[in-house]
Amino acid sequence: MEGPFVVVGGDAAGLSAASKFKREDADRDVIVFERGRWVSYAHCGTPYFVKGEVEALTDLLSLSPDEIEDRGIDLRREHEVIGISPDERTVTVLGPDGEAFDQPYGDLLVATGGRAVSKPIPGTDLDGAFTLHGLDSAANVRALLAEPDAFSVESLGGDGYVDEAAVARYGAMAPPETVAIVGGGYVGIEMAEAFSAWDLDVHLFQRAEHVLPPFGEAVAERVEPHLEERGVTLHLGTEVAELRGERGRVSALACSDGTELAVDAALVGIGIRPNVELVAETGVELGESGAIAVDEYGRTSVDRVYAAGDCAEMPHVVTGENAWVPLGLTANRAGRAIGETVAGTPTPVGGVAGTAVLKAFDLECGRVGITDLDRAREAGFDPVAETVTAGSRSGYYPGAADTTVRLVADRGTGRLLGGSIVGEDRAAVRIDTVATALEGEMTVEQVERLDLAYAPPFSPVWDPVLVAAKVLGGRLPS
Repeated sequence: MEGPFVVVGGDAAGLSAASKFKREDADRDVIVFERGRWVSYAHCGTPYFVKGEVEALTDLLSLSPDEIEDRGIDLRREHEVIGISPDERTVTVLGPDGEAFDQPYGDLLVATGGRAVSKPIPGTDLDGAFTLHGLDSAANVRALLAEPDAFSVESLGGDGYVDEAAVARYGAMAPPETVAIVGGGYVGIEMAEAFSAWDLDVHLFQRAEHVLPPFGEAVAERVEPHLEERGVTLHLGTEVAELRGERGRVSALACSDGTELAVDAALVGIGIRPNVELVAETGVELGESGAIAVDEYGRTSVDRVYAAGDCAEMPHVVTGENAWVPLGLTANRAGRAIGETVAGTPTPVGGVAGTAVLKAFDLECGRVGITDLDRAREAGFDPVAETVTAGSRSGYYPGAADTTVRLVADRGTGRLLGGSIVGEDRAAVRIDTVATALEGEMTVEQVERLDLAYAPPFSPVWDPVLVAAKVLGGRLPS
């Protein structure tokens, strides 16, 4: 019999692969090594746990360890894979007792995810300075926000998986009054809302001139005044030089222009990087992004070794080139496909369009494909873009709100390349129409002719996406 299917990483990609594999091949062993305590959790829900909308950490679990084991998966938490030997087809594992051992594999999936970036900003090791990547970091932030006399480890709902010593230490500290957020991307915007719910004085620092660069200026120009209306102070075009501390805790944020702000907590959200160190000596090739390069089935350059999730690239549906887009659905979908492939039915991992949505207080934002014109040119296109604002429902029906849509197309072929959306009334879900059009390589003309649903409570006769396609189509050669 073949050796077991070994999975490194117990979150979205890893457990999707293990679960699908076990359903398809119940007789073959599958072992999942996870270096931490938490498995199968919803990272995207952590800002809402910090905010208090999600009550318990365990509410963010898709599967509990017991449920995973009930599926016939040999789950080993607090087991870190520290080496891979492709020639021997073994992985070296460091167990919780500090002892290392070798585990043979028949097929191997590397699903090591990504990690939050905090360098090159000094001071991120101070108490009160956080990144938000994983449930333990979310638990520490929420513990600090609570009043010490009202805090208990049990109130976090960690069910024994949380780092109790760390959260108890933060829970004993005086909660902050002023918090700085470094970075105006996904995490920064969502955490601005979360901190505001705790009545903190929130300052958001963004090195670029606008927040949410992947969404484009059309979205940012609506989000920025909305943030300010909700009490968030924006520092745009401002580079953070360092975090400074007193007695080991954050006390100030210093900028490159010499200005300084007194703060007593800071959240650094300047991006993530793929965890690829494990494959450094294996012959597994990396892509231009620095993530692991894979083919259409998730196979790496080394035989019987696969990669998926935030550590791996995937083919982009617009450019056809591999791209690194670390998002939840991407990881789950790729993992499931690899599980089926390893079980004997080759299944493509599919393409990625970078479809993403974001809540910024009352505004909903969405983006997909290529929205930046310079990037479109680099990919060989001749881009043209249009931005329109249209109603979300029939004008006479209560609840209608302005929805701004920006679409980008290739001038020569008319092919739709990407788009972004922002508004208050079900704006974000409309990005799925654009995502579907990209997957089908549709032209702007074809999008304009889509038979989208109409009824006054849901949409005007001309949905905002159709209005944008109609206007953009007027600028393309007939």
